[in-house]
Amino acid sequence: MKAAFLQAPRHIQLQDVPTPEPGVGEVRIKLKQIGICGSDVHLFLGHRLLDNPTIIGHEGLGYIDKLGPGVLGRQVGERVVVEPNIPCRQCRYCWAGKGHICINKRVVGLNEPGCFAEYIVLPADFCWAVPDTISNDDAVTIEPMAVALHALLTSNAKPGDTIAVIGLGAIGLLITHLALSLGYKVFVTEISPAKVKLAEDLGATALCPTGDAETQITAVAETWLANDVCAVFECAGVAATASLATAAAPRGSEIVLVGLSGNMATFKPLKIAREGIHIVPSIIYDHPFDFRRTLQLMAARIIRPGFIISRQVALTDLQSALELAAQGEHSKIVVRL
Repeated sequence: MKAAFLQAPRHIQLQDVPTPEPGVGEVRIKLKQIGICGSDVHLFLGHRLLDNPTIIGHEGLGYIDKLGPGVLGRQVGERVVVEPNIPCRQCRYCWAGKGHICINKRVVGLNEPGCFAEYIVLPADFCWAVPDTISNDDAVTIEPMAVALHALLTSNAKPGDTIAVIGLGAIGLLITHLALSLGYKVFVTEISPAKVKLAEDLGATALCPTGDAETQITAVAETWLANDVCAVFECAGVAATASLATAAAPRGSEIVLVGLSGNMATFKPLKIAREGIHIVPSIIYDHPFDFRRTLQLMAARIIRPGFIISRQVALTDLQSALELAAQGEHSKIVVRL
């Protein structure tokens, strides 16, 4: 099969490698579409170095091509989407129902072969059947949609409440879409006019102040307070926006950290403690609940996350697609096979 390896930072190489065979309890998927995630871009840019050349990518959609021994209840030709984070189910975190922070987690496209290839092999219960009512473009965005759903459900905010989203990458846009679809009011903050337009078309209210940092914080804080914002979702993944969230968060609100900045952010402990602000982490999703909920909402046509796809490319164009994604203007680039 053909597979795209990240050989070194900014160096993708297409290679011919043996087609993998499914083991006990596994299925082989012939991939058709793969989304480019922000984490793929970070790997591509060398923000996190891999020990060996790796097939990256984890947002995969395809069809079951072969069943491994012991697989029951699945069919060749079944359309499936990949759930790429596989907890060990043996460590104390898994036993406590916290598989999303499992220390032995198998991660497709990181410590296991990923989806930028013609075929992939995975445990059968981490390949979710996609109902016929869901389009391919919606289906290929199920994984990031599950991340967004997990983040929204991590918060104590409920439909009818007002939330704020900082950063309109794929996850920020999908949290906005989900929240609006469920009856929340949403304020968004983003520097890209094109992404702001996408969010406004969904029904969000844009708040993009200018000026120095202090002026921006004051403007955001006043608007959030006046509109009873009860939860702030930091999705930009940079230290400055995490600092903005903590500085501007209204009294009694939550800050949900969804972005994955590796740099130091700042906050005033006095404000956090005196004003009863909760800082809540959110990363990936809980197996099997969040994928199941995402599929149910999509099957009911409550959410249609495929709108975030802004470009589709061939696997042979993965190098240039990752370079383009790194510029930050596209909401979601999808590779088609």
